[in-house]
Order: sequence, then C-alpha cells, then structure tokens
Amino acid sequence: MMDTVLITGGTGMIGRALTDFLLDRGYRVIVYTREMRESPHPNLRYALWDPARKTLDTTALQETNQIVHLAGANVATGRWTESRKQEILDSRVQSSQLLFEQLSQLPNKVRTIISASATGFYGEFEGTPFTETDPPAQDYLGKTCVAWENSVRQMESLGKKVIILRTGIVLSNKGGALKEFIRPVKLGFATVMGSGHQFISWIHLQDLVRLYFNALANDQLNGIYNAVSPFPVTNQELVTQLARVVKGKSFITVNIPAFALKLAMGEMSVEVLKSVKASSAKIQTTGFQFSYPRISDALAQLVASGD
Repeated sequence: MMDTVLITGGTGMIGRALTDFLLDRGYRVIVYTREMRESPHPNLRYALWDPARKTLDTTALQETNQIVHLAGANVATGRWTESRKQEILDSRVQSSQLLFEQLSQLPNKVRTIISASATGFYGEFEGTPFTETDPPAQDYLGKTCVAWENSVRQMESLGKKVIILRTGIVLSNKGGALKEFIRPVKLGFATVMGSGHQFISWIHLQDLVRLYFNALANDQLNGIYNAVSPFPVTNQELVTQLARVVKGKSFITVNIPAFALKLAMGEMSVEVLKSVKASSAKIQTTGFQFSYPRISDALAQLVASGD
C-alpha cells in the first residue's frame, strides 16, 4: 500500500507538479485548500483548511503518512508594504502552527514533514558558497525564513522527522520567475538587473519535484538541504543564455540600473540585486543527481518543450 501524502500549498506551481508526479507513481494525495474543488483523479482529494482561522479537515490529517508543506503567500507578488510583509510571514508561520497544534492533539500516523524554505535565508555572497550550517541574514527575508523554519522544526518535538528544502529560483514554464525573464527577451531585449554580477541560485522545476520525492522516499534524508542546482549563474549569464536560446543572436542587452529597480520595486529590489550562491554539495552526497545541473540545458529544455 502506497503512502498517503498531504500537500499544503498544493494548488501552486510546485504543488501541482508534485501532485502529478506522485499520482503517476501510485501515491494517494490529499491537498489542503481554502476553496473546495472537483478532483480529476481517483487518488486525489481536496480537503478544506484555513490557517488564519485555525480550521482544517482533521480526517485528512489522520489519513496521512507524510506531509509536504508548501503553503505561503508569493514573495514576488506586489510591493513589500508593511502589511504585505506581515502577510508573507503569517501565511507561513500560521499554517505551520496549525499543523503542529493539530498533530499534537489528534491521533495520527504522520512520520515525516517536508517543508519549503528559501535561499533568502542567506545573506550576501562574499566568495564562499553558502552551506546549510551558515547563519541567517538579518534582513527581512532572512528573519522570515528563520521564523518559517522554526515553526516547522517544532514538529520534531512530536517525534516527526522534519526535512527542510531551502529553494532557489525555480525555473518552469508553468509560472514563477522564468516568465518575467522571458517577456522582454521575446521583444528582443535581454534585461540585466543592476550590474548583472549578482549570483542566482536556481533549480529546474523537474529537479525540485524529484528532490521532494527523494525526501519522501529516501529514509536516509533528514534536516536541512539547499534545493539548488550545482552551478549557480549570474543574472547576466541567465538572461543572456535565455536570449540566445529564444532569439539566437538577434537581441540587445539592456542594463536596468539599481536605482531604477529600487524606484519600481521598493524594498523587494534588494532581493533582485542580492548575490546568493548556495552549495548543493550536501544533497548530492546523498546520491541525488540533477537532471538539469547547468543553466544552458535547463533553459533549452524549458523553451523547447513548453514544460
């Protein structure tokens, strides 16, 4: 009998891809959602929850063997007003807290909680790639990631195994950062942000889904891992490679100065201009092999397949 996996945030880009991956392999999947919907698959069901109101379908939790916790407001949507920043934090911590409280009270068979986090945990890259033991940044995203991870790690006190994947920029045709990069490229412009020298730690959606599956299926995994490709690239390398794949040689490189980004994006521009180079060595020592370790292969596959 295959495990039942409960996914929070399962209607987002990563959650949908992971759901399909698990269903294809015979898993039963339950997705917590705030709005009920029809299930397209006999092994998939939707269950209601509302972390802000501290309510959830308890039968879903009691049927579950493993939880993948992806819930959280999109960091890249909208300006970082004080209320938006609070919403980003609350959407992560409140949802983890609700799971913790219910798992504390309900009889359950949950063994493992695998949670998203972000490479925003780290500060500015200064020559040595970040590893999982490095301290957090003292900026907004660093503090948010600490609160997020702590809210999940308290479930270890219930005897649950907790795995946290600090995820870089996820590249996919189904949403996320790639559509923002590709929009000006289709018009013939490779738009470099600031100096373009800042490193981006990235991962192909297919590799990220395989990493979550690996965390579910591999009993040896435990603790925190950077979910990033082995070969981070600079912002300039990424957009130039993308422009070559999409337009061949017929594109113009345009630098958007840092001050213009700050005017347009406000505080969020700090993250666009920050250099984050995280190491994938720890996850690779577990035997995990990336299908798309290099940006050229990842972009070629994404542009060619539309997948």
